Amino acid sequence: MENETGGNLESPSQLPSRGEIQHPDGRVELKDLSVIEQSPLYNHDLAPVAVAARNWSTYNYAALWVSMSACIPTYMLSSSLIANGMNWWQAILTILLGNIIVLAPILLNSHPGTKYGIPFPVFARAAYGTLGSNLPAIMRAIVACGWFGIQTWIGGQALHLFFVAALPGWETMLGGKIGGYLPGEWIGFALFWSLNILIIYRGMDLLKKVEGLAAPFVLVMCIVLVVWAVSSAQGFGKMLGDGGKFPTLSAFLPVFIPSLTAMIGFWATLSLNMPDFTRFGKSQREQTLGQVVALPTAMTMFASMGIIITSCALVIYPNASANELWDPVKLIAHFTNPFVVAIAMFTVAVATLAVNIAANVVSPANDFANAFPRWITFRTGGLITGVLGILMQPWKLVSDPSGYVYSWLLGYSGGLGSIAGVLIADYWIVRKQKLNLADLYLAEGSYTYKNGWNYSAVIATLVGCFFAWIGIVFQPLKPLYDYGWFVGFAMASVSYLALMKSAGAAKNSQ
Repeated sequence: MENETGGNLESPSQLPSRGEIQHPDGRVELKDLSVIEQSPLYNHDLAPVAVAARNWSTYNYAALWVSMSACIPTYMLSSSLIANGMNWWQAILTILLGNIIVLAPILLNSHPGTKYGIPFPVFARAAYGTLGSNLPAIMRAIVACGWFGIQTWIGGQALHLFFVAALPGWETMLGGKIGGYLPGEWIGFALFWSLNILIIYRGMDLLKKVEGLAAPFVLVMCIVLVVWAVSSAQGFGKMLGDGGKFPTLSAFLPVFIPSLTAMIGFWATLSLNMPDFTRFGKSQREQTLGQVVALPTAMTMFASMGIIITSCALVIYPNASANELWDPVKLIAHFTNPFVVAIAMFTVAVATLAVNIAANVVSPANDFANAFPRWITFRTGGLITGVLGILMQPWKLVSDPSGYVYSWLLGYSGGLGSIAGVLIADYWIVRKQKLNLADLYLAEGSYTYKNGWNYSAVIATLVGCFFAWIGIVFQPLKPLYDYGWFVGFAMASVSYLALMKSAGAAKNSQ
């Protein structure tokens, strides 16, 4: 297979070591970072993590997924599914199945992070080239900026309502609405934004502590809320007895398929950038076990809690609209005890903070640093993420709870599926899990290809995106869009393998 620097792409057994240390458990590190420190592709934040510093355990990965799952978008996932005709168990089944499916690419892309101690954009250099890696990195970063804005707006709303409960007159003391929202809502947004940036400036060690503390706290508070709802409603409400609107399988599938794709799209971002976290893993077993146990379980559990609480709330507050009661922030606003409201809003803020930093700041911070390693650090990348998150006007993205599932999630899942197809095909099939660690950081090395770009990966990504998105403009192919993530993944991976094989055959025939 062709290496555009002029030779053949080395087979795994022929890769030069450049001072690599191979540990018995399969993990790899560099004996001396001086080999790469002077490279324009290196900075401290992107450097491979030394094995001694890889200290994340099974609990840390389980806590990471529990805290990331315990967010308002997860709570509200079922609302859009039920609004489109599903009953409660069909919605839960769709969410569970989607998270089991997305667990596969998550684990496949997690492996190189733990083995080599590298973040996502550095891992992408192997397939896309040392400069070409910016294509998947920036595509991933833009999505994360949108999600960062959404979660920050939600967290800001929680802080605003916390102040409403704690400070009488907060809603009116600052005057009327500005841009459709109260000044207190904008202040809450600004404070929550600042808190996110502050934590990311303190680094990954503080993030690990925040996730570890947030997970059990939010879980306990959600259980308390469920107990209160069931007790107050004297049962589970009417929603759990609703049979849904689909009498036959043929009627159910047209809604189920795009919904399943959207559920996969919910974590399609993390299916790419899990190396940003698994680079700190103590072992492959610890990171794998933590993720397998926590992801499907936590997502299904928190979505189920959302259904139970909303079903009970429809009984408790019969005069309130269903759309209002699906939003936990608006539901809590119906509580009359200021202390209870304050505690509940604090819980929402903690939950939103935990997921926002882990899922939506760490990756784009690394991605932007990868674009200009000598000028952008992890901290600067986090600040860029925060600014772009504001510019994307998240208050508009969350105005329609079903819009972000069927437009936002479904649409970008095809593009991220295409990137996942290239990365997984390259690492697991082309390279057989063997990378030259030092060359990932060198401007002239195994992954330089042609001027830093592997055009086979770029073309394959574009092919995947084309087939995943063509249904938007050409209605007869709408089913391809409904299966966006699957279509993008399949077309990109097959195209990449064919292009790499063709390039290798052409080079060897010369």
